[in-house]
Amino acid sequence: MVTLVVATTTDPASLNPANALLAMPGWHPGPSFQEGFKSFANQGVRVLLHDKGIVEEDHLDQRWEEVTGEPVHEVIFLSKHTAVSNRPALTVHPIGVPHLREDEIPPQGGKPGWAAPPNPRIGPWLRLLKNIARSHNLVPEFEITLEGTHHGPVTHKPTMFIEIGSTEEYWKRQDAAHVIALLVWEGLGLGGGAAVGNWSRENDKKRVLLGIGGGHYAPRHMDIVLKDGVWVGHLLSGYSLPMEDPSLSKVEEHAKEIGGTWRESIKAAFEATRLAFPGGEILAHLDQKSFKGWQKNAITAFLGEQNITIGKPNDFN
Repeated sequence: MVTLVVATTTDPASLNPANALLAMPGWHPGPSFQEGFKSFANQGVRVLLHDKGIVEEDHLDQRWEEVTGEPVHEVIFLSKHTAVSNRPALTVHPIGVPHLREDEIPPQGGKPGWAAPPNPRIGPWLRLLKNIARSHNLVPEFEITLEGTHHGPVTHKPTMFIEIGSTEEYWKRQDAAHVIALLVWEGLGLGGGAAVGNWSRENDKKRVLLGIGGGHYAPRHMDIVLKDGVWVGHLLSGYSLPMEDPSLSKVEEHAKEIGGTWRESIKAAFEATRLAFPGGEILAHLDQKSFKGWQKNAITAFLGEQNITIGKPNDFN
């Protein structure tokens, strides 16, 4: 089983961390793959470089397995992050566009209704990233944060994005690139230490947070995830839960009557999270303050119908 670390040469926030990682000991040319790709190997890790947009190469995990014969355990993408605030940030997040209808075209890759299995390392690596960034004096200049589930490309194995934001000045920062490279190096145990964030049915703590509601940077979910031992699945921000206001359509405030793709989004995110954490106990954590009363009532009723347990902050201790 191999880990794919994917970067694009068109993005300095992707290429620079990849180059910093490849400058560390033990790398050698990896298996030949497909035209437009270079690969490098170190133990059970494969770095793939390509020259397209980071969200454009779908099914990389399946294609790698078909061409090389190496089964893929997980996929980690390195990328830039953009934000209206332009604030410097290092971010980690799962991927998918589970809220889009079949006739909609995803603006940043992916497939409507799809959510990749979230990489179990997301929570542990967020905490590790915060520690490494602090030790290299990037905090408080850089915010260390989760992002909600969004964009592609389509993958089938547990996947995460690690990003540097939020403007060209910061995308090119070599100190930020070095911190991301260290995160991957230490997190995958390439330096000889234990890898961080390996999920196992035998883990003492098996509760996994499925974030529902809130803003893109999931602040109320973040408060929980920063605690040691918390695992993270998908994070559905408000925009991933399209709900039609019943007062506008004059329907009763009942989950089955409220239009929008919010139900499909929750179901896809839950199933993908359950797939990523076999044997885990998936608990939905609602950002209560982000919902109107009718929204909270509908979501709570739907979660009950789906036998999805709602967790309170103390349930994740």
